[in-house]
Amino acid sequence: MVIGDSPAVEAVAEDLELFLSIGLDKRTAENALVNQKVTSNLTAVLKEAGISGCSKTIGNLLYMVATKYPTNALLHRPVLINYIVSSKIKNSAQLDAALSFLSTTGPEFLDLKIFEEACGVGVNVSIDEIKSSVDSVFEENLDAIMELRYHINVGNLYGQVRKRHPWADAKVVKELIDSKLFEKLGERTEADNAKPLKKKKEKSVKVEEKTESSVTTSLPSEEEANPFSIFPEPNTNFKVHTEIFFSDGNIWRAHNTKELLEKHLKSTRGKVFTRFPPEPNGYLHIGHAKAMFIDFGLAKERDGFCYLRFDDTNPEAEKKEYIDHIQEIIEWMGWKPFKVTYTSDYFDDLYKFALELIKNGLAYVDHQTPEEIKEYREKKKNSPWRDRPIEESLKLFNEMKEGKIGEGKATLRLKMDMQNDNKNMYDLIAYRIKFSPHPHAGDKWCIYPSYDYSHCIVDSLENITHSLCSLEFEIRRPSYYWLLVALGLYQPHVWEYSRLNVSNTVMSKRKLNRLVTEKFVNGWDDPRLMTLAGLRRRGVSSTSINAFVRGVGITRSDGSLIHTYRLEHHIREELNKTAPRAMVVLHPLKVVITNLDEGSVIDLDAKMWPDAPSDDSSSYYKIPFTRVVYIENSDFRIKDSKDYYGLAPGKSVLLRYAFPIKCTNVIYGENSDTILEIHAEYDPLKKTKPKGVLHWVAEPSPGVEPLKVEVRLFDKLFLSENPAELEDWLADLNPNSKEVINEAYAVPSLANAFLGDKFQFERLGYFSVDPDTTSKRIVFNRTVTLRDSYSKSRSNNSIK
Repeated sequence: MVIGDSPAVEAVAEDLELFLSIGLDKRTAENALVNQKVTSNLTAVLKEAGISGCSKTIGNLLYMVATKYPTNALLHRPVLINYIVSSKIKNSAQLDAALSFLSTTGPEFLDLKIFEEACGVGVNVSIDEIKSSVDSVFEENLDAIMELRYHINVGNLYGQVRKRHPWADAKVVKELIDSKLFEKLGERTEADNAKPLKKKKEKSVKVEEKTESSVTTSLPSEEEANPFSIFPEPNTNFKVHTEIFFSDGNIWRAHNTKELLEKHLKSTRGKVFTRFPPEPNGYLHIGHAKAMFIDFGLAKERDGFCYLRFDDTNPEAEKKEYIDHIQEIIEWMGWKPFKVTYTSDYFDDLYKFALELIKNGLAYVDHQTPEEIKEYREKKKNSPWRDRPIEESLKLFNEMKEGKIGEGKATLRLKMDMQNDNKNMYDLIAYRIKFSPHPHAGDKWCIYPSYDYSHCIVDSLENITHSLCSLEFEIRRPSYYWLLVALGLYQPHVWEYSRLNVSNTVMSKRKLNRLVTEKFVNGWDDPRLMTLAGLRRRGVSSTSINAFVRGVGITRSDGSLIHTYRLEHHIREELNKTAPRAMVVLHPLKVVITNLDEGSVIDLDAKMWPDAPSDDSSSYYKIPFTRVVYIENSDFRIKDSKDYYGLAPGKSVLLRYAFPIKCTNVIYGENSDTILEIHAEYDPLKKTKPKGVLHWVAEPSPGVEPLKVEVRLFDKLFLSENPAELEDWLADLNPNSKEVINEAYAVPSLANAFLGDKFQFERLGYFSVDPDTTSKRIVFNRTVTLRDSYSKSRSNNSIK
C-alpha cells in the first residue's frame, strides 16, 4: 500500500491504527483502507460503537456490519452495534440472522422483542439440552447408525441437532455427537476404517414376454461415463448448423455443401480437430480447465488433434509472460497440443478476406465514435456511412492499413442486419486502428481484427471439426456462420457448454486482474485464487482437477454454481492415497515428562500410511520421544468434561505412536490465563487405555528445539457463495482467508521435504511444500482439510 507525503498520510495512518485496535489483522485493515466505501463504513460503525479498541471477536463482527449491513435499514444500525458491543450478539450465525431480519424490516419500526427472538439474543443452550437432542436424534436414526456404523453421514446428524438448537455451541454439538457414536459403536473396527463400497445404481431393462425374472444393468458412475459421446462425427457435418433470421424475412440456413465437406475431409482424413483458444492477457483459471478437458479431451478420445491457438488480436493486453504461462500450465494439466498457432499467423489471410467482403458489398468503413455506435445499435439505426460506395471503402481501408487515419477515427464494419432481433447481428466491427506493436507479429500492422471477425475464419482455415465454447457465446453463433457463409468457407460444428462456476470465488479476468494488481492477493499464483497456478501452489494436482471437471460433466445447463466441497472431495480422494502421514504441531504447548530421564531418547516408529505392513520399513518413519514434547494448545483445557478427549489435569491421553501420558501439574505464567508448561507422567507399559489420541512433536534431543516450519492455512477467498453477483464484491473478501503460523513444530523427517512434496499432517489436513521454502525455512501450504463435505453439497438443490 503506497501512501504519499500529504496531510492525508496522517489520516490514513490513524484509520489503520484504529482498524488494528479492534483485532483486524494487518492485511484486512490495509485492504479496508484501499476500498473507500469500506473505510467510510467501518469508521462510521466504530464511531457509533463509541470504542477505540475491543476483542478480535467483537472487531470481526463490527467489520461484518461495515461490509454487509443493508442500506435500507441504516436507521437501526446503532441498535445492532450496541448488541454486538454488549456481547448480546456473540457470533456470526447470530449476526447473519440479525442482518437478514433488518434487511426485511428496513426503516420501519424495530420490535426489539421479535428482533431478539430472530437472532437468538439471550438464548443459552445448556449441555444437558444438547445432550437430550443428541439422544433424540440418535434414537430416530438408530437403525441407520447401527447398519452404517462410522460410515454414517455425521453431517446429517449434526444438522438435525443444529436445527433444534441453532444457537448452540457448534463445537459442543460436534463433541457430543462423536461421544455418542463411540458410546453406541465402541472402538472403530477394521471394517469401519475401510472405504465404503459405492452402491451401483440400477435400472430395469425391458424383457421379452414370458420372462420370469427382471434384468437389471448397472449404470456407470459420473467419472466412468464417456462425456464425449454427445459429439457427432466429422463426416456428418453437412446438416444445417443454424438458421440465421433477417429482419426482412430472409433466412440463411448455414450448412456445408457436399464439395466443402469433401474438401475438408480430404485435408483432415476424417480426423477430429479441435482448438483451445485462450487470450494471452492473464493466467488461466479452473474454468479454463473445463475448456481444456473438452477441447483436448474430445480430440484425445477420438484419436484426433487439438491446436493451442492464442487469440492475440488485442496487442495492448497481451504479454509474453501470459503466453509462457499458458503453454507451461497446459503441459502441467496433462495435455499436449498438436500445434501452437496464433490468430496473428493469419493476419494476411484475414486482411484479404476483409477486402473480399468490401468488394461484395458486405463490409464498409465507418467513422462513428464508440458512443455513436452504441447509440445507433440501441436505436437499431444504420450508420450514416453504411451505404458509401465500395471503392470509397476500399480506399479508406487501405489508408487505415497504411496508418494514414488516426486511432479511433475509423473502423471496418460488417454489413449484417441492424434491425435484427439478435444484437450480435448489428454490423459487428471487423477491424480497428491501434498504433501498438504486436508481441508476435511485430510492427507490421496498425489495424487489428476483432475476435468476432477472426475466430470463425481461423477455425475454418485450421479445419476445426468441433468449435467448442461456453454458453455466453451462443448468441454469437448466427454471426459466426453469417461470416463463413458470406465468404463461402467450410463451417465447423459449433457447440456451447455451460461455464464452470465455482462458489466463493471470482473468475472474471477483469476481477482477477484487479485482485492481483491492487494487492488483495499475492500474485496470480496466490493459493486462495482459483487460477490453475494458484491451485498448483496450494498443492492441488492436475489429475484431481481433471477428475473434478470430468465429474461435473459437459452440459448445457447454465447458471449452476458448483460448490468448492466438490473439488475438495476429488483432492482428498487423491491425497489420501498419495500423501504420506507426518506430525506437526501448529500452536505448541510444552509438556514435560517428569518420569522420563533427562537425557533419554526413545526412537519410535510412526506410520506413513494407515495400512502400513509391519514388515515394510519403508512405510514407517522415526520419531524421537524425549522428556519434552509439544502438543496443540487447543488439546489441553483446565476443566475436563465427559465429552472431551483432550488432556486435562489428572487425565490421560495417548500420544500417537507413543505412550499414554497423564497430566500431573500445570505451570502458570504471570496470571491464570497463561500456561507456560504442563507436567505429565508417561506409562511405559501402556497399561492405561485412554480414549483421546493426540498428535505431538518432541525435542529431538535434550535441550534442542524441534524443527520449526512455517504453515499457511487458507480458507475461501470470499464470504459469499457468489461474490460476482455483488455490486461491491471486494467488500465480500474474507478477512480470515489466510493465516500464517511462523513457528510450528514438525517431526525431524520433514527437514528433508522438497518443493511440491505433499503430506497429511495428522488431525490437521493435507499440506504441500511452498516455493517460498529456503534452505533455512520450510513453508507448508494447507491444501485441504481432512473433513469431506461433498455428500452435504450434493443434497443441496441450489449448489451442485
